[in-house]
Amino acid sequence: MDGHEETADVAVDGAMAFLNGGAARRAMRARDPGEKHRAATSLELLFDLCFVVAVGQASLSLRETVTAGHYTAGVVPFAIVFFSVWWAWMNFTWFASAYDPDDTPYRLAVFVQITGSLILAAGVRRAFDGTDLTVITWGYVVMRTALAGLWLRAARADPERRRTTLRFALGVVACQIGWVALLFLPGGMRLPGIAVLVVAEIAVPVWAQSAGMTPWHPRHIAERYELFTLIVLGESVASATGAVRTAFDEHRGTGQLAAVAAGGLLMVFAMWWLYFARPAHTLLATTHRAAGRRFLWAYGHYLIFASAAAVGAGLAVNADRVSHRAEVPAVAAGTLVAVPAAVFLVTVWALHLRPHHRRPAESAPFLLAAALVLLTVFSPAPALATGAVLAALAVIVTVQGGRAGADAGAD
Repeated sequence: MDGHEETADVAVDGAMAFLNGGAARRAMRARDPGEKHRAATSLELLFDLCFVVAVGQASLSLRETVTAGHYTAGVVPFAIVFFSVWWAWMNFTWFASAYDPDDTPYRLAVFVQITGSLILAAGVRRAFDGTDLTVITWGYVVMRTALAGLWLRAARADPERRRTTLRFALGVVACQIGWVALLFLPGGMRLPGIAVLVVAEIAVPVWAQSAGMTPWHPRHIAERYELFTLIVLGESVASATGAVRTAFDEHRGTGQLAAVAAGGLLMVFAMWWLYFARPAHTLLATTHRAAGRRFLWAYGHYLIFASAAAVGAGLAVNADRVSHRAEVPAVAAGTLVAVPAAVFLVTVWALHLRPHHRRPAESAPFLLAAALVLLTVFSPAPALATGAVLAALAVIVTVQGGRAGADAGAD
């Protein structure tokens, strides 16, 4: 009997350790920002992959709205929807860089956030079709409330940063109350209300961290942003490929479609090349440790991610136009490719590359390329022309990088 009782006790203890994540890991202590070999976890990768569903829905809805002739009515909902996806993703990314015990309660909280992202994705079409923000709001609230719970847990486990973590929890909860209240406002007051709440959301981290910084790992943060950039670029490829494939299957505008497809590939390849031309972690570990530069870098990625996703929608719209599946003016279709491509280019230059430049002349090709990209709106093949400009810029950046390396070696 004693042996059976001991076995039962061991089994119970093991079950409790599993539920609690293990006694050694129960406390959500701050992680070491100088930790060796810190990399994205499989749970974070799953988190990203599930979030891309919402990104894909936003890109698809933008395409459908534009092809229906509602240009402004497509851009505004896209900006709002993408903000909700990006903001929830970014806040969790920085939290996980500071606190990640990888125990059972933590994993379940992340699962709740993933569930919220899928609820949000289910409501994207309604948000574009009219003013029904109910589903997307509740999905967002689920994500953010789960994160607030994690901040409260961090407050309990990290007394040194309790003021900061409690401010995060309080700010997040207050904003969620605001989003729910927004559903009960008249339709005409919702857009101003959204603007106010976006400002409030953005202000929460600034206010919270004025009480003290939470730790974060430069290489981990850089990797997380790089991975999400890859996912968004991949979604652009998928969106454009689907439109081109459908048109090819219907044998419509084969020659012009080939130009759209070639331009799309050149654009995505060049966008990847430019974003990864310099490692982000070198900035985050040095000059961008200052709060102002760090917030600018982190927040500025909204434009990088949103413009990359919009490029996919623009390529799909161009494929629909040249295959006569949608009656979209040539200038409008070209604009939906050129403008997000120019935004991506200028933002990557400003955030990633300009801080590395030793001479002002190194920035000139980026500004010239952005101007040329905007002029491709009037080209008979805007996607191909934009792709050619970006590819040429990637060549210039590579040559500049080689010369800079040679100069550094000579010094």
